[in-house]
Parts: sequence; structure tokens; C-alpha cells
Amino acid sequence: MIQDIAIYGAGGFGKEVACLINKINDISPTWNLIGFFDDGIKKETEISKYGKVLGGMVELNDWKNKISIVFAIGVPRILSFLVNKIQNPKVNFPNIIHPEVFFADKSTLKMGKGNVIVRACSFSCDVELGDFNQFNSISALAHDVKVGSFNVFMPLSRISGGTSIGELNLFGIGSVILQNIKIGNNTRFSAGCYVMRNTKDGMLYAGNPAKKYDI
Repeated sequence: MIQDIAIYGAGGFGKEVACLINKINDISPTWNLIGFFDDGIKKETEISKYGKVLGGMVELNDWKNKISIVFAIGVPRILSFLVNKIQNPKVNFPNIIHPEVFFADKSTLKMGKGNVIVRACSFSCDVELGDFNQFNSISALAHDVKVGSFNVFMPLSRISGGTSIGELNLFGIGSVILQNIKIGNNTRFSAGCYVMRNTKDGMLYAGNPAKKYDI
């Protein structure tokens, strides 16, 4: 049965997620994209050819019918804040996965809800994902990687085998995490950094090898 879905976040990433939903429908009609929710854009604003802004959090919490929501928010703290403000029991949070994502062994994958996985990402075996993680294009997770919730992986992020990741972390474009590293919470990794040691919470890591800086 085709289900109504809307995207929370009407910026550039929101348009990419709209394309992702259309790609899913090209293979198997699943979703009826009804528009966007966004607290910073005026209601009824047209977002390219992909639909209108239906309102913000108030309108979503007042929505009368069953609806699925997919988030297109690239800042972990804002993503977590918005998710926790949704009180409407009619809202569902599916995992949205591009048809071109590679899984080495999907039977060993464990995944929560609300994850977004964009095209050409790669997941090896025995990978565990929590809730509301966002994987931008061509990101890769190796074997035995464990990821918590509300993490954002920008394009070309590379996570090596045995790595453990907590919550609310932001991985910049082309960032590389070497094997068996432990990453906690609320940490930012700059574009192109190489992380070779366990990290401390609430810090910025940049460079090759990565060094820590106060945020």
C-alpha cells in the first residue's frame, strides 16, 4: 500500500531526499510524497518541483492522518531537538534507503528507525545502526561498526572496522576513522581529517593525523 510521506527540512538536502524517494518509487511504488515541513520557510512555498511547505512543527503535531516523516537535517543537535518535539502519535519514522546502497550481508545488519541512507553508500557485515542517522552519498562503514543515534555522515565518510560511535556526532566530507576507534558523543570531524586515536566528547578534530580543538 502506498503511504503518505513528507520531508522535514526543505533545503538542499531535502531536495536530495525527495529524489531518493522518487528512486525508490521507480523500482517499487511505496511513497506518496505530499510535501515538506520546515519551521524557517513560509507555508505554501514551492520547493523546486518536489512539493510545497506544509508548515512547521505546529502543523505536523496537529496533522490528522497517518503520515511518515523523513528528516533532511544536517546538524545533529537540531535533528535530535526536532525529533523530540514531535508528539503526534500518527507520525511514523521509516528507514529510507536508496536502491543503489551496497550491503555485504544485509542479514547481519541491525537498524533502528528514521535512518536516511543516500546513494552509493556501502555497509559491510555485522553493522549496527541506531535511530535517525543520516548517511550522505558514498559513505562507507566496514565490518563490526556500531553507530548510535543522531549522527550525520557527510559524503565520502570512511569508518573502518570495529569502530564504535555514540550519538550526535558530525563527520565532515572525506573524514576517515581508522579501525577499532571509540568515538563518544557530540564530536565534530572536519573535512578530510584522519582519526587515529579514541576521541573525547564535545571536541573538534581536524587534520592528518587529526588533532583536537575546543568547539
